[in-house]
Amino acid sequence: MQFVTIMFMVIIGAVIGWITNILAIKLLFRPLRPYKIPLLNYEIQGLLPKRKAEIASNIGKTVDEELLSIEDILNKMIEDEDKSNIVKAIKIRVNMIIDDKMPPIMPSTFKNMIKEYVDTVVEEEIASLINDLSEDLIHKATARINIKEMVEDRINAFEMEKIEDIILSIAKKELKHIERLGGILGGLIGLIQGIIVIMIR
Repeated sequence: MQFVTIMFMVIIGAVIGWITNILAIKLLFRPLRPYKIPLLNYEIQGLLPKRKAEIASNIGKTVDEELLSIEDILNKMIEDEDKSNIVKAIKIRVNMIIDDKMPPIMPSTFKNMIKEYVDTVVEEEIASLINDLSEDLIHKATARINIKEMVEDRINAFEMEKIEDIILSIAKKELKHIERLGGILGGLIGLIQGIIVIMIR
């Protein structure tokens, strides 16, 4: 009889723990919209739908401040190698223009001197100009583009059902473990309660 009592309380505890965790997981997402419980005058809504705007704002802020900035993006787009290739292309183009515009009778030695001088000027001035333009572009882009707002708007535009599907597909195994853990802990609590009840009798 005592064994039956303990097993009964273990089963009841396990079922309660399992169902409680299932409900807790469901209440992360549902109800999608505020629902007022009749007679109790109490309103419930899923945690994620209720705090979606706040979550989106925090994610946007984290991405902007900790993970990604517009400066990082533009610096990656305009690397030193790209600047060097631009200077090289301009030098080639300028040399072609010099060859085309210089009179054919001009001595090649003099022509090469001009090319070398122009190459030096292009190397120094254009490289400096590209750096200035890059910094100006980054400054303007930083003022105009708001990574935080972009991420925040994107998340807020997501349908809650879509967010739920994404989270469940990623964390399906872990959520199942949480459900089972609820059953195990509930069963252990039931076992302890059963033993206490028998000892009190």
